[in-house]
Amino acid sequence: MRYIEVENYEQLSVAAANIIAAQVILKPNSVLGLATGSSPVGAYKELIKKYENGELDFSAVTSVNLDEYIGLDGDNDQSYRYFMNTNLFNHVNIDKSKTFVPSGIATDIEKECKDYDDNIARLGGIDLQLLGIGLDGHIGFNEPDEFFTKATHKVTLDESTIEANARFFESIDDVPRAAVTMGMGGIMGAKKVLLIANGESKKEIIEKAFFGPIDPKVPASILQLHSDLTVIYSKK
Repeated sequence: MRYIEVENYEQLSVAAANIIAAQVILKPNSVLGLATGSSPVGAYKELIKKYENGELDFSAVTSVNLDEYIGLDGDNDQSYRYFMNTNLFNHVNIDKSKTFVPSGIATDIEKECKDYDDNIARLGGIDLQLLGIGLDGHIGFNEPDEFFTKATHKVTLDESTIEANARFFESIDDVPRAAVTMGMGGIMGAKKVLLIANGESKKEIIEKAFFGPIDPKVPASILQLHSDLTVIYSKK
C-alpha cells in the first residue's frame, strides 16, 4: 500500500487526477472504475482541465461505475448516471456508449447484477478503480456485514449511509433505501485501486480500514490484500 497524506482537498484532487491521467496516457484504452459522491468531484474537474488543455484523450476509454440507486433512472438529477454525465462525461470526449452504470430501474435486478459482472469480465476487468470511503468503511455501497460479498448485488443501505447522502436530496425521506453495487470481486479484481478520503471526519475510518484488522464490518479493510493500492488522505 502507498499511503499519501496531503494538506487539503485541492492537493488530493490534483494527486488523484494525476494518477488517473497517467493510467490513460500509458494505456489509452483503459477500463476505469469510477466513483460518485463528493470526494471525486475535484479530481474529475482536474481531469476535465487536462482534457481541455490537450493533455488527455478519453476517446478509447471505457468506464464502469460502482453503483446506482434502485428506483432512479439516468435522467433523475440524483442518479449516479446523471452525476457522471454532469461531472465528467459531458465535458470530455469519452464515448458514452462505453460508459457503464448499473441500472436502478431494471425489471430483474438479479439479472442486472449478473449481466454487470459479465460485462466487467468481457472487458477484461478494471485497470484502475477509483474509490471513496464512507464513515462506516463502505466502498461502493458494500456496507458493513458479517462477510464480504463478491458479486454485484442489491443492498439495503445502512441508516448512516442514508443520513450521509441526505445532503444531496431535498429531504432524508427522498433518499433511496436500496442500491445496486459492484461487489468485492469486481473491486479486488482491478489491477490498481486508488482510494481518496478528505477531512478530519475520515481520519478514524482510514486508520481502522488500513491500519487495523481485515474485517467485513469495515468493508474497505479488504483492500489491505490488494497488490496495488494507493490511499490519498487530505486533512481538510
